[in-house]
Amino acid sequence: MTHRKAIITRVTKETSIKVELNVDGTGIFEITTGIRFFDHMLCQVAKHGVFDIKISATGSDQHHIVEDVGLCLGKAFGQALGNKTGIVRMAHALIPMDDTLALIALDIGGRGFSSIDLPFSRHNISEMQSDLVSHFLVSFASEAKMNIHAKILNGADDHHKAEAIFKALARALDQATSIDQRIKGKITSTKDIL
Repeated sequence: MTHRKAIITRVTKETSIKVELNVDGTGIFEITTGIRFFDHMLCQVAKHGVFDIKISATGSDQHHIVEDVGLCLGKAFGQALGNKTGIVRMAHALIPMDDTLALIALDIGGRGFSSIDLPFSRHNISEMQSDLVSHFLVSFASEAKMNIHAKILNGADDHHKAEAIFKALARALDQATSIDQRIKGKITSTKDIL
């Protein structure tokens, strides 16, 4: 198997982002975005997806930092997976966290689409605007060219809702990017292309 790695940089007038990804990692992470709660959520993706992820991001506005990190991490997954030969492709994760139950279902099928239903009760979770969780997922899905459906099925604590969603994303990504030995060298599509 080839090394499924990518390095993505994005420098605009609003942000400076660098993402390093190893899909076949061990869960090592080094993440600094200037938004502590967002860092905590991205660490969940690395740890529970067993991906090695390094992210450094700076910018003057939370919205642009979260959006651009989502775009870059999505692009990194797309680049690292290449033509997606042998991957499982579709996966889902149902994750409990105390009072919360979160669902992510995804398809790494070459088309970016997101359906996000995350009812947060407060404007902020720690210092991060709660609506940016949805914005991250939309940005990530569009650049990764995958379908993501995210839904909070139960819960009251906004921190738990966000963390369960990021853990669900991690587990679903881990499963979907896994190599299925039964189809090694083949594409998981009747079109023979993703």
